[in-house]
Amino acid sequence: MDDKPTVLAVDDAPENLHVLMELLKEEYVLLVAKDGEKALQLARNREPDIILLDVMMPGMDGYEVLRELKSGDVTKDIPVIFVTSLDEAGDETKGLALGAIDYITKPFNPDIVKARVRNHLSLREAVRIREDVERIMRHDLKSPLTTVISLPQLIRMSGDYDDHVISMLGRIEDAGYTLLSMINMSTALFKMERGIYHFVPEKMDLAAVVRKVFVGLEDTARMRGIGLVLEIEGEVAPADQEFFLIGEDLLCYSMLANLVGNSVDACPKGEAVKVCLQRKVDSVYISVRNPGEIPDEIKSSFFAKYATAGKDRGTGLGTYSAKLIAEAHHGEISMINIDGEVLVNISIPQP
Repeated sequence: MDDKPTVLAVDDAPENLHVLMELLKEEYVLLVAKDGEKALQLARNREPDIILLDVMMPGMDGYEVLRELKSGDVTKDIPVIFVTSLDEAGDETKGLALGAIDYITKPFNPDIVKARVRNHLSLREAVRIREDVERIMRHDLKSPLTTVISLPQLIRMSGDYDDHVISMLGRIEDAGYTLLSMINMSTALFKMERGIYHFVPEKMDLAAVVRKVFVGLEDTARMRGIGLVLEIEGEVAPADQEFFLIGEDLLCYSMLANLVGNSVDACPKGEAVKVCLQRKVDSVYISVRNPGEIPDEIKSSFFAKYATAGKDRGTGLGTYSAKLIAEAHHGEISMINIDGEVLVNISIPQP
């Protein structure tokens, strides 16, 4: 079986297809199509590694072909390079906005064609390897975590221990469950990025989720002299007050753990981080507040992937994952920095 990458070249001009075949036949398996309908058929049946797509074709043009490719589960992730003789910036912008990854202009420069195809295939392979490694890690980590979670229970059953030991065993068990949730969450975020996450909302107590987040951060907050406050409908909530939401418990926990954790990191000593819950008309509003300022360099990219500043070990994924989770709930998320306070606001529509 040929293990060369497969390239699908689409052009209504036979001479252009001939040139591309001559340039690429040594390194790749070549598929060719002279119109958009044939291109879509080949893409769906053969799943090429990359597509070189002519823009101007009779009948279905390249833009329409690209829309169809991006709307199909099988074809949406295939990288597409537009091939065009057009030289207007607007045409390039339109193609990139639709999801093309690059442009190659006619007449062909052999070195550029080979380099663009090779580079984009290398990038795609690197992404595949990373995703495979992450999937393996998620799978392999679950086995030792089962031991971390189950051993505290067995230890408690094996003897009569004082309250301090029982408390420490409980914290070990809770940490194990938290790590397991994080592993499961990484799979969910992976699917959200690709638009294939299956959202299954149910009635849940959001106040209980916030308190669980606070428990996980209380030691850090105490050491830094920072308070953790839950407000419901504008008032400090008593320990047993509930606040129900139609959503996913694990997703909400992860979203708030990231946002509150970031707020604790940024909050000045002696101040407090507040989570405020309100219900208005057909939506629930969540606000995470802390005194402080957002560095200018990340104000415009606060929710962007890998955006971080001022943290030696920050990954820049916390606010990005919070955005994905809010959107999975069909909600919106925003940040404002005003009067010395940072507010991350989330609105989630309710049925």
